[in-house]
Amino acid sequence: MAGGITIALDAMGGDLGPEAVVGGASLARIRHPNVHYEFHGDEKLLAPLLETDAELKAVSSIHHTDVAVSMSDKPSQALRAGRRVSSMWLAIDAVKQGRAQAALSCGNTGALTVMSRMILKTMPGIDRPALAAIWPTMRGESIVLDVGANVVAEEKNLVNFAIMGEAMARTALGQPKPTVGLLNIGAEEMKGNENVKGAAQVLRNTDLEFEFYGFVEGDDISKGTVDVVVTDGFTGNIALKTAEGTARLIGDYLSNAMRRSLASRIGYLLARGAFNVLRKRMDPSSVNGGVFLGLNGVVVKSHGSATAAGIASALDLAIDMARHDIIKKISADLETVHTDEASAGEATAEPEPVAS
Repeated sequence: MAGGITIALDAMGGDLGPEAVVGGASLARIRHPNVHYEFHGDEKLLAPLLETDAELKAVSSIHHTDVAVSMSDKPSQALRAGRRVSSMWLAIDAVKQGRAQAALSCGNTGALTVMSRMILKTMPGIDRPALAAIWPTMRGESIVLDVGANVVAEEKNLVNFAIMGEAMARTALGQPKPTVGLLNIGAEEMKGNENVKGAAQVLRNTDLEFEFYGFVEGDDISKGTVDVVVTDGFTGNIALKTAEGTARLIGDYLSNAMRRSLASRIGYLLARGAFNVLRKRMDPSSVNGGVFLGLNGVVVKSHGSATAAGIASALDLAIDMARHDIIKKISADLETVHTDEASAGEATAEPEPVAS
């Protein structure tokens, strides 16, 4: 749609199929009536679903393909020639071609990672993209990255993750000067591996619109000690899955406790309003969606099991990233940091010998 925002959707990805994807777009359309949606998938399945929402149909188009990447496909399988006409590939390619400002998929994370990197390429100065998630905390929300795109991260990767994360915090959280922390096994400067300590040293000397807090520990994530928590994808993904499992455990505990006796049922009725607030706060669909940062385009990963409400939440994030041109903000910050590093290198370089 000329002059507006278009989101390309992999309609065949995820556990719940096209019904959830179209349902999520239908909910998102109410909040974002001027956004256009490109659905990539099987037209025989998508067309009847769009017929049920005339207003969504009016701002949507279907790009037919009957090829889909399954949740069990390995990334190498997803990159085979036959998969390059899949709904996932075509949705990402729509961003490369400029027809869409963001792509969204609920599908295979590994396949989405390698396809996004192959199609869109990484931004200048970025070796590896990072998957950034919005994390509910005691004081609101924070950005955590990487949560799964990279098993390991070197010093320069962690620095880049911090720059990308603070740009996202300014965009998604509205923080004019975000605080950034590096996840570590302790807050003391001598703790941590060389990559973490080296990244901390660089970030302390960086002249950007964020405040480097220093090291943070695991419990600081839920406290909301900083706006942006930076770590490698191995650690971040474990933290994310642990938090999601803990939330489900607490929900089960509360549900069982409320059914245990007549007195507890009465107590639940009296406190139902508070419990409803808690349930909404713990609902994963309210903060669904992770953004691949560091690419020449916006790609959002939704939970594979996301319902229509969860996909609508991920679409909110995709639209927000596109509307505020997150790519441009990251590019400007990366240029500043690399200029600072070059200047520092020149200042500390050994003087050239004078020719005799």
